Amino acid sequence: MTFDQLSLFLRIVEKGGLAAAGREMGLSPASVSERLAALERHYGATLLTRTTRALSLTDEGRVLVEGARRLLAEADELEARIRHGADKISGLVRLTAPEDLGRRCIVPIVGAFLDRHPDVAIDLHLTDGYVDLVGQGIDFAVRQGVLADSSLKVRSLGENRRIVCAAPSYLAARGTPLHPDDLADHDCILMRFGQTVDHEWPFRIDGEVRRVLVRGRRIVNDGGLVRQWCREGRGIAFKSLWDVTADIAEGTLVELLADFSAGQTALQIVYPPAAVQPRRVRLLIEAIATALSPYGARSRPPQNQAGSDRAGG
Repeated sequence: MTFDQLSLFLRIVEKGGLAAAGREMGLSPASVSERLAALERHYGATLLTRTTRALSLTDEGRVLVEGARRLLAEADELEARIRHGADKISGLVRLTAPEDLGRRCIVPIVGAFLDRHPDVAIDLHLTDGYVDLVGQGIDFAVRQGVLADSSLKVRSLGENRRIVCAAPSYLAARGTPLHPDDLADHDCILMRFGQTVDHEWPFRIDGEVRRVLVRGRRIVNDGGLVRQWCREGRGIAFKSLWDVTADIAEGTLVELLADFSAGQTALQIVYPPAAVQPRRVRLLIEAIATALSPYGARSRPPQNQAGSDRAGG
């Protein structure tokens, strides 16, 4: 067993297939299959269940994924320290963040980080959908709301909440909703999270959190486009306060139904529970946390509000 074999195994898992992993590493599908078989013989266990349509990890394969990432991270860290010294970092960092927050906040932080560390490369995946950090080989994610995977480790960036908002031009044309039930008469801009459309918005009504059904002609899986359409007066949106704070301050968007806010949720950095992270990953996490945590403190809603169980947007 060699580090090259472990790297190939991780690439197969991340790419979801032998052929895709082989293309990226310059190997034929036959060669990839032979090396995988050799790895399975070495451990005396089946690591992947292969069908004509998909690959899935066995229990032994999941253990190897976690262990291989840890071993390769430690080896990479050791090589970097020997080659470049303790004060210099190099290598690739893979991270993911929500579309809107990512473009406005994470991209500038990443740009400044790359300027400071010219031997580091960044693979940034902006998406509002679910990302399997372990399966896709992501070092960490910036996420809002409740975690789908409770095994991930968490670093809090502060508190956040989602607000209902609209442009003054929309309100002038269609009127201002005064109660969540009034949204039934309005055109709402809806987010799609994977296969799920976010058409039930939570509100605190008569002391209890209730989900109100909303409808609209625009459905999209990009939080940045939701914000753009909302600013253009195309409808009412349910957005993270982090995403629209500047718009609210400038008056291009107006917060609605504030008295019915369902409350706060979390903004956090999450990462797989590996024992070791390369120093470049730790430093980028620290840079993002340092830049965003004060924003989270400023965005904190009143303490008597209840927690939200919905992410992003």
